[in-house]
Amino acid sequence: MRKIKRFSPDLFERYEKLERGTGIYEDYIPFHRVGRSDPSSHGRSHLERWHGRAHELLSDGELVAFLFATMLPNIIDIREQFPLQFQYSQHELLDYDAYGSEDLFGGTEQISQTLRIKHPKVNGNGRSARWPMTTDLLLTLKNDDGQLYLLAVSCKPKNFVFKDRNKQLFKIEHDYWKVRGVDWLLITPDLYDYRVGLTLRNAAPWLLGEPVEKSLLANAAELIYQHNGTPLSLILRELNLLLKDMNLAQRVFWLCVMSGHLTIDLRRGWRPHIPIEIISKSDFSSLNPILSRRSKWI
Repeated sequence: MRKIKRFSPDLFERYEKLERGTGIYEDYIPFHRVGRSDPSSHGRSHLERWHGRAHELLSDGELVAFLFATMLPNIIDIREQFPLQFQYSQHELLDYDAYGSEDLFGGTEQISQTLRIKHPKVNGNGRSARWPMTTDLLLTLKNDDGQLYLLAVSCKPKNFVFKDRNKQLFKIEHDYWKVRGVDWLLITPDLYDYRVGLTLRNAAPWLLGEPVEKSLLANAAELIYQHNGTPLSLILRELNLLLKDMNLAQRVFWLCVMSGHLTIDLRRGWRPHIPIEIISKSDFSSLNPILSRRSKWI
């Protein structure tokens, strides 16, 4: 029987030597990874390819939050299992060579001291060291002026118990991003309809498929809007007649949804025989807790 791998100071030092938690775009390496060489996560892990890289997600909740994040119209990068710095460091936006302050911002050690909260530790092999804290998803977005900014997202499952110690650790993470001027969201399943999460998970192969021309999405959305109330299977049949490829028809439909060209009620389920229902853009946005900036209060 394979011995269960556990976190230890030695293991975290190896992660640092491997430059985990560094890079941007397709060169980013998550701090915690999906694989036999890492301690197993508590949830079901997923590998989802998006923007030239397999993103490593450690639970169903992280997968749903990741899919919500990919639907943001101005998203340009997602760095999962992103490590927080222990000591004073420059702003994480500077990883993109973006214009910004070169000031140093407090790390988790300084913030825990300010809050008078004990910093988490890891023990192993007769040693004790600081536990490297991470944020589940660090999103990089671009505003209308072309400036980059960050949004930090943490995820917890439905049955997660918010004990006092957990709240202290969330407070450190929250304040870490606050001093950097970055909004932080805590996403739990009670912040969105479970049917929406199920629809996105089942549609993920097409939602995260290869991109298609924006003009094709716009034309397809116009066609689909004319079939409001029609079963998805019939709409896909129409798209297949136009595109001569059913897989492409599936991709075009769900990419229309992901991009916001098509605002349907995602609570409908994902099965093809269920009719689609067009809803307003504001109602569509409200289905996505990241887009609408909802967060769990702790």
